[in-house]
Amino acid sequence: MEKNLLYKRRIVKHLYFGNMLSCADLSDKIHKSIPLTTKMLGKLMEEGMVTETGYAASTGGRRPVMYSLKQDVMYVVSVAMDQLVTQIAILDMQNRNVAEIELFELPLTKNPNAPTALAEKINEIISRSGIPKNKIAGIGIGMPGFVNAVKGINYTFLEPEGGNISQYISAKVKLPVFIDNDSRLIALAELKFGAARDKKNALVINVGWGVGLGMILEGELFRGHDGFAGEFSHIPLFLNNKLCSCGKSGCLETETSLLVVIEKAGKGLKSGKLSMIKEKELSANHPDTAFQNIVAAAGKGDKFAVEILSEAGYNIGRGVAILIHLLNPEAVILSGRGSSAGKIWQAPIQQALNEHCIPRLSVNTEIEISALGFKAELTGAAALVMENYEREDSKNLIYENKPDVFI
Repeated sequence: MEKNLLYKRRIVKHLYFGNMLSCADLSDKIHKSIPLTTKMLGKLMEEGMVTETGYAASTGGRRPVMYSLKQDVMYVVSVAMDQLVTQIAILDMQNRNVAEIELFELPLTKNPNAPTALAEKINEIISRSGIPKNKIAGIGIGMPGFVNAVKGINYTFLEPEGGNISQYISAKVKLPVFIDNDSRLIALAELKFGAARDKKNALVINVGWGVGLGMILEGELFRGHDGFAGEFSHIPLFLNNKLCSCGKSGCLETETSLLVVIEKAGKGLKSGKLSMIKEKELSANHPDTAFQNIVAAAGKGDKFAVEILSEAGYNIGRGVAILIHLLNPEAVILSGRGSSAGKIWQAPIQQALNEHCIPRLSVNTEIEISALGFKAELTGAAALVMENYEREDSKNLIYENKPDVFI
């Protein structure tokens, strides 16, 4: 890649993540001199990608000029998948939706047609948006399962012929495609834009249909040797003889997933528990609606709803205690779909830590609730594209008519 192009891409990437930065900030981040950085900023302004956005706050000397990306200079297609439903959004450079988020049912289990259906839907949404592909930087996809982000392979779901889902979608849509596990992308969103932004060591718990984990260690997203780090759901913590989705029994997931919360709520109502939750509210078309009905009841002070959420929170806390003993993080952040229950989680998790953690190890670990919440995976998928913006074509990218933003 021609060097000046590489430097410009690095500047664009850091402006995306930093929002507003000075020339000195950018010079430090791209490890190049201020004169060279100034020159590259000038070229990006001539090309209409970067704009001056005022001056930094005064620190006693001359206030530096601040720079930002123009929000509509290019876009990212962001895809957030779970086992049942997929969300697709097109985001600008300020992570704002340029159209309504599209949700559609796409079961992943034993569905060989899922890769084709996903590619067709992405193409349809891009076409309907009216945004030319030469203004789209790429497609980021978060998905459940054992995902090797480097190889572009999901070993659990979405296995097209040849196995490489990144190559398959890229060939169909004619744009670069990057994939990663949903929980790791939620952690990436928290690292770049959320509760972990200024933290070096943090654990991000994705409370959903399983209980995922993204690890931020020494300020970087940790993926592990094969890219599978963070399978928090499958810690064998219980002797309950309950079969887990992984085929083992007694995993953390069997007592903490939101599906278990819904199941326990239904059983409680049938056994005569008093609650403002109605049985019909737990048999909605999609379990997310059922869970949100439980959260809504808990928010109104419903004792039964609070009890079942607290039980799941306590069991999550038992798992977190193990992680604290191993990693001694400064923060544990609850994110993803389940974070909508808010502070209801904090007390039972803290109680579990009080009971199961050595105080010296946990005393400085904060339990925080994400402000990104349900949108964290979409934000993380967009961040994944921009993290890779400066890289040249690699083996897992197959696309024709490279977009102008990559030229």
